[in-house]
Amino acid sequence: MSKRKAPQASGIIRRTVETSRNGGTRVEAPKSSLKEAREERRRQAQLRRERAQRRAKLRTRLLSVGVVVLFCLLLGGGGYFLIRAGAQGQTQNQTQTQNHPLVDAAYPPVDQVYCDASEQVAVHYHAHLSLYIDGQPVQIPANTGIASDCIYWLHTHDTTGVIHIEAPQNQRFTLGQFFDIWKNEFSQLGEGFPSQLDQSVGWTVYVNGQPYHGDFHTLQLQAHELITLAYNSPSVQPDTVYNWGSL
Repeated sequence: MSKRKAPQASGIIRRTVETSRNGGTRVEAPKSSLKEAREERRRQAQLRRERAQRRAKLRTRLLSVGVVVLFCLLLGGGGYFLIRAGAQGQTQNQTQTQNHPLVDAAYPPVDQVYCDASEQVAVHYHAHLSLYIDGQPVQIPANTGIASDCIYWLHTHDTTGVIHIEAPQNQRFTLGQFFDIWKNEFSQLGEGFPSQLDQSVGWTVYVNGQPYHGDFHTLQLQAHELITLAYNSPSVQPDTVYNWGSL
């Protein structure tokens, strides 16, 4: 009579038990549990990689923003200090001019150019002017800008056309300022102040031998500058050289 096998209870996981060499036993885990564990490890590793990538992107973004902010601060601060320095310099020049003593009420400042009791030496240079009207040379009178008891920062000593710029501080001086001193305070010298100089048209202007197309009244006077003004004088050649001597 054959032995009948006992039926296995449903829902019970079958395990294989093996005898080890040292007499112990090893229980083999179900394959489904191993697969789930591997999937879980892969999922955790993927999450760690994603978190690391997000942190790296965040650091890069913060670094970029920091660089931009620093650049803006430096640029803004530099601009602020430049503007502040420029404003302080301008205010200082204005204060010095406003506080400048008046030597002779008969010779007031002209375009912020003063008539001082003596020649200034802090700023001292020379420019040369050749003037032609209707094809004829016109002399710049000697002592234009020089009174009996004071001397303007822009003046002449002779009729050579050399304009002396002698001032207590460096600033922008123009040909128009010299002409205003000549016209307003010294028009009685020589043949008088040419009325054509009040006009801005009809003139051909050269600076150091090169054509100048701006308003000559705003032309800045500079050291050893050669200025040629010709009114209705098409044949005039500009000055290109001048013997400055010791000037």
